Amino acid sequence: MIKTAIRFQNNMVGVFDRKGEQIPEYQGQYEEVKEGVLRDAPPHAIFAHCFNHATELTTLTAVSRREW
Repeated sequence: MIKTAIRFQNNMVGVFDRKGEQIPEYQGQYEEVKEGVLRDAPPHAIFAHCFNHATELTTLTAVSRREW
């Protein structure tokens, strides 16, 4: 189950479950995976942007599902 979906500056998407494990079937280019992520993510899922050049995920910006 999707817990966190992150959209990166290069328009790649990383998706993680509650254990922090990646969910490969939801990862890839934003336009290619967006619909599936939004469809399958539960209401409590966290959506975030990482639109800077930092290499650490500590610089995430939480956003609404709609804004993601």
